[in-house]
Amino acid sequence: MAEEYQHVTVLLDAAVEALSVNPDGLYIDGTFGRGGHARKILDRLGDNGRLIVVDKDPQAIAIARQLAADDSRVYVFHGSFADYRQALENSGFGNKVAGMLLDLGVSSPQIDDAARGFSFQRNGDLDMRMNPEQGLSAADWLAVAEPAEIAAVLWKYGEERFARRIVDKITERRETKPLTTTLELANLISEAVPRKFHGRKHPATKSFQAIRIFINQELGDLERCIAEAVDDLAIDGRLVVISFHSLEDRMVKRFFKLKSTPPSIPRGMPILDSSIAPPFRTIGKALKPDEDEVAGNVRSRSSVMRILERWA
Repeated sequence: MAEEYQHVTVLLDAAVEALSVNPDGLYIDGTFGRGGHARKILDRLGDNGRLIVVDKDPQAIAIARQLAADDSRVYVFHGSFADYRQALENSGFGNKVAGMLLDLGVSSPQIDDAARGFSFQRNGDLDMRMNPEQGLSAADWLAVAEPAEIAAVLWKYGEERFARRIVDKITERRETKPLTTTLELANLISEAVPRKFHGRKHPATKSFQAIRIFINQELGDLERCIAEAVDDLAIDGRLVVISFHSLEDRMVKRFFKLKSTPPSIPRGMPILDSSIAPPFRTIGKALKPDEDEVAGNVRSRSSVMRILERWA
């Protein structure tokens, strides 16, 4: 049962503070998870405030629907946050968003449930889909993908230096027997990575991360979502993103900088700085969890939160 797996929400208070919640505003929690952020947002909303909660995971959506059943301010959308505009349309709540929160990556219940296939430390079906009802599982993809495609995924999304060695092992193995479990893949990767490079992290860490990101189209969804979200923010609206991976954070950091930086104007042009100021600004510096939070939830240690605000 999903309830057996506990989830500690990362940067819980800080993220909701970052949204600067307007009691009458419309907010989107693009990654509901187990509802930690969503409940905090609802505590700050008045009777006229509205919250749309989104998640790919059917288990998360089941919990979200329980919340919505008791609160008419909540609308639940089963899907990717990249499709939040469909959620806006379906909800009838309007189209000017006072704030959107994205808490990226995989949740603790997904990792801890071996049957989901996200963990290389627990044996289960090699699935890795956030929505097990859609798309190819990791096992299905590894069974048919071209070796060059697998290597490209491991390098692009995991920066795995031994991608070719790992792919050679995968292709050799699948000629006789398909990979179907997480430990089969984890052990194969451990064999492929030279022993002297087995450090504090499990040798399969980067590969599992890369395959998960690819299977769930995580970076593509993020790129599309933030590009559209800035257009839908109301004045004083904020986009808050919590990343757990350097590729995610790099994408968010560059995009926020692009949207908040004035264009370059040749010297001597009769243009006032105020006339070319972008309508967005970053709020504060990137925020990371403090020592107490990391001590209480070690999985929070790699998280980074960034904030972009529309001011005009």
